[in-house]
Amino acid sequence: MSEFKKKFEQEMVKKLQERLGIKNPMAVPRLQKIVVNSSMKDFLADKKNLEKAAEDLGLITGQKPKVARARVSVATFKLRKGDEIGLSVTLRGARMYDFFEKIVKIALPRVRDFSGVVPKAFDGRGNLSIGFTENTVFPEIDPGKVDKVRSFQVTFVTSAGNNERARVFFEEMGMRFKKGATSD
Repeated sequence: MSEFKKKFEQEMVKKLQERLGIKNPMAVPRLQKIVVNSSMKDFLADKKNLEKAAEDLGLITGQKPKVARARVSVATFKLRKGDEIGLSVTLRGARMYDFFEKIVKIALPRVRDFSGVVPKAFDGRGNLSIGFTENTVFPEIDPGKVDKVRSFQVTFVTSAGNNERARVFFEEMGMRFKKGATSD
């Protein structure tokens, strides 16, 4: 079991029970999965761009990404049905907790001008989505060897049910939010 998950189960669950007024420890919000997505128009231009992005995403997450294909053709975007247009990784279990810890403790503090996650990033059901404009904030990516800066999105799926409970959950897990901003 991951060290971060042990800490969550042993310490954070009790604190969350107190802060949220929950009696049953099994009713405390938890992370269900983390989904990491990447899609760029450069994927259509050259297959090497997709392969390099898949390699970077694999290094960052520790898991091989799944290739997403276009479901419909769109002539305006020169897109044909079946074209490889994106990458996706779904993390669960120990890898999920390790990745969450890496984001909170390493990646977010390395983002330039980071003052906290914007609370408007919640979806209304307690799930949080964060976009990274560059992949070089992760220690696995060597900035000297980067041919092109790639962006990706990370979605944290929780069992919180609403934004307020989710925000308390993420704060207890160590994520910083912008001061004075609300999750409306």
